Order: sequence, then C-alpha cells, then structure tokens
Amino acid sequence: MIGLLSDFQSFLAVYPQKWPSWSYDITRAVVVTLKITAGAFALGLVIGLVVAIGRLSPRKSVRRMATVYVEITRGVPSLVILFLLYFGLVPLGIALDAVPAAILGLGISSGGYIAEIFRAGIEATHRGQREAGLTVGMSSFQIYRFIIIPQATRIALPPLVNMLITVLKDSSLASLISAPEIMLRAKDISSTDFLPLHIFLLVGVIYCLLALPLSLVARVMERKMFAGLGARL
Repeated sequence: MIGLLSDFQSFLAVYPQKWPSWSYDITRAVVVTLKITAGAFALGLVIGLVVAIGRLSPRKSVRRMATVYVEITRGVPSLVILFLLYFGLVPLGIALDAVPAAILGLGISSGGYIAEIFRAGIEATHRGQREAGLTVGMSSFQIYRFIIIPQATRIALPPLVNMLITVLKDSSLASLISAPEIMLRAKDISSTDFLPLHIFLLVGVIYCLLALPLSLVARVMERKMFAGLGARL
C-alpha cells in the first residue's frame, strides 16, 4: 500500500516539473480547439436551421434534398468529411489550411444533427400560431422569424448545448489533418518527452474541464424546460 502511494506521488510529481515546458504549447492548442469548436458549431447552426426549414418545406424537391443532406451527414463519419476536404480537394486545385478545413468539415457534419434538433423544435410549436400569423397578414418569412424560430430555439437549446459538447470532443479529429489543436500538441509532446500516460491523461482532464460547464448549462436548461411544461400541464 505504501509502495502504491509512493508510486502515485511520483506520478503526480511529473506535472509540476513538466508544466512550465508544456504550458505554452497546450495553452495555444486549447485556443485553437475552442476556435475550431466555435466556428464549426456556428456553421452547423446556420446549415442546420436552413436544412430544418427545407425538411418542412411544402415543395417535395426541397424536402428530398434536405433529407438527403441529413442522411449523408449522419451516415458518413466526420473524419471522412475532414479527409475529403483536406486531402480530397487538392487534386482539384483547392488546398485548405488545416483549421479552416476542420471548421468546415465539422460544421458540415454537425449540420445534419442540428437540422433534426431544429426540425423537432419547429414541429413542437402549435400549428395554430402559424395560422394566426397568416390571418393577421404576416408572410411565411415573418412567421418563421418572429413566431416559429424563437419558440423552436427555446425548445432546442438543451440538445443544442449537448451538440456543442459533441463538436468540442470531435474537434480532436482535426489532429489527423495537422490542425494544431490539443490532441496534435499532446502527440508532439508525448513523442519528445516519452510520457504518453501523463500527457494524454492531462488532455482528458482539459476536455472534461471544457465540457463540464456546458453540460451543467444543458442540465439547467432541461430542468427549466420540463418545469415549464409541468406548470402548463
């Protein structure tokens, strides 16, 4: 038991020794990870909202195109999309930098899931509200902008926050296209200091610290939403 405690103390002692040399690279990598996550999620929100509206369009051709997009993005792994954008476009004369390719790829991939989240939120709004909007002379665009989208967004907020956590974790895939985010820097440090267990355990803790506040926000939103539904019932 004493030996195990001594080994654990020796394991932890590595961190204060190595952190001064690790901190600069890891801090910069965290910034890049947050940049990729924020950019990809913002792009996914735009794509998802447009596709969700397309899925509910009265035009069959628009619904089909939106459905195809959703099925493809949900069926194809995010890594495949990243490789297609980063490596596959080079023969066509299009060379994307790693970070923009990661943002674009993860945004496209998350767009299909976000579209279904928005679609569920839009369908949850009462149909009578749309009819009321038409009665007072509002256009379809105005009905969506001022009535449907605000309510659908409120309903969709908890799953959207959970989706943001997923995008944050998926940003680690960007290391495979040389984006200088946390995982790539961790692999670089591991190859020079030969401390893979220490560095990847630290990376896991960093991801947890980044995701934990978002997870707490999602839980609070879910509780408030269910409390509001209970009060209405």
